[in-house]
Amino acid sequence: MGKRTEEILRRFDEAYGKEYICYLNHETPWQLLIAVILSAQCTDARVNIVTKDLFQKYDTLEKFANANLSELEQDIRSIGFYHNKAKNIIACAKTLVEEYHGEVPRTLEELTSLAGVGRKTANVIRGNIYNEPSIVVDTHVKRISKRLGFTKNDDPYKVESDLMKVLPKDHWILYNIQIITFGRSICFARNPKCSECFLEDICKSKDKR
Repeated sequence: MGKRTEEILRRFDEAYGKEYICYLNHETPWQLLIAVILSAQCTDARVNIVTKDLFQKYDTLEKFANANLSELEQDIRSIGFYHNKAKNIIACAKTLVEEYHGEVPRTLEELTSLAGVGRKTANVIRGNIYNEPSIVVDTHVKRISKRLGFTKNDDPYKVESDLMKVLPKDHWILYNIQIITFGRSICFARNPKCSECFLEDICKSKDKR
C-alpha cells in the first residue's frame, strides 16, 4: 500500500471511526437480505420506512415465501421497481426456506444464485452478517474511488477488483461505510464541498472546485 493511500485511509478513520455500521434496519440476516434487495435504486431511508411495517406483517421467512405477489407489491409500492422486487423477494425466500433451511448462505456463489441478489447485494451480506472481507461498489464508492485515483473504471466488477489491489483487507468493509458518509456529506456528485474536505490537499479529482 502506497503512502498516499495509507494517509487517505488514516484520515477516513480519523473522521468517521472504524465501527461497522449498517444503514438498513434489520434484526436477522434474512431481513437484511430483503432490505438490500429493496434498496436497489432507492434510498436507505425510504427502505427503512417500508420495512418497519413490512417486517411486522411478514415476521418470518416462510410468510415471505408464501406471500401473494400482488399483495406484496402493494406493501412495497412506494419503492421503485416494486413489481420485480416483490417477485424476487418471494422467489428468494422460497429458495432460502426449501434449500437452505431458512439460513442465509455465506459464499458469493450461493448468494448470487438467489433471485434478486447480485454481487453488490452478496457483498453487503458477506460484510455485515459474516464479516467476510468484501468491497461493496455502489454509486458513492464508484464516483469517489475514481476521484481519488484508485480506479479509472466504471464497471462495478472492475472497480471492485481495482480496490482489492489498492486497499488492505482490513479496510474493505470499512471503506464502503466511510465512503457513504463522505459521499452524502462532502463529496457530492455535483458541487462537492472541496473547500471543507479533509482530503483536499491530496485529492486527484478533475472535479475539484
